[in-house]
Amino acid sequence: MISLTEENYLKAIFHLINDENTVTINEMSKFLNVKMPSVNNMMKKFADKKWVIYESYKPLKITDSGKMQAALVVRKHRLTEMFLVEKMNFGWENVHEIAEQVEHIQSEMFFDKMDELLHHPKFDPHGEPIPDKDGNIIAQHLKKLSSCKEGNNVIFTAVIITDDDFLSFLNAKNLELGTKIEILEIEKYDGSMNVKIEGKTVILSKLVSEKILVKE
Repeated sequence: MISLTEENYLKAIFHLINDENTVTINEMSKFLNVKMPSVNNMMKKFADKKWVIYESYKPLKITDSGKMQAALVVRKHRLTEMFLVEKMNFGWENVHEIAEQVEHIQSEMFFDKMDELLHHPKFDPHGEPIPDKDGNIIAQHLKKLSSCKEGNNVIFTAVIITDDDFLSFLNAKNLELGTKIEILEIEKYDGSMNVKIEGKTVILSKLVSEKILVKE
């Protein structure tokens, strides 16, 4: 059985891993707000389980088994978020902290039933892909709204962060996943955007547009 602490480390790996399948101890330490010696000790345990390849003073190499275990923790979290929104009518701004607790339930049957009741969703309420039972994830080719140009028409597809205040802000602007956004003007001085959303003109700061992911 995987412990709660191990699952938190696995989830950190999922979010930090790069295209070369590596993560540094320092990155893990900062992400988890844990001292580096503690991370080193845990990674030695992960190496014993064949989840990482550990060498002193070198980035951690994440094995295929490690990537799958990390994805399965995230699967539980994102399925829970979707269940809370779709079946319990929670707002997307209220589900992250609850899912943080539920994700540590060890029953595979529990999450399989949740997946079945949801009709096997591919994405969570925030637009992030839900790994399947083998840890596979649908590749998305999204870009930040802040990287778009004047005249572009895009579709709001996901958010980078799930902070309650940020999601509540989007609710107030009637910005939800699937919303079409037309970029009317970009302020050269601060990068703020004048956009049209469902016929209404809205100004979005660069801080906000950096956190919104879109597709054309």
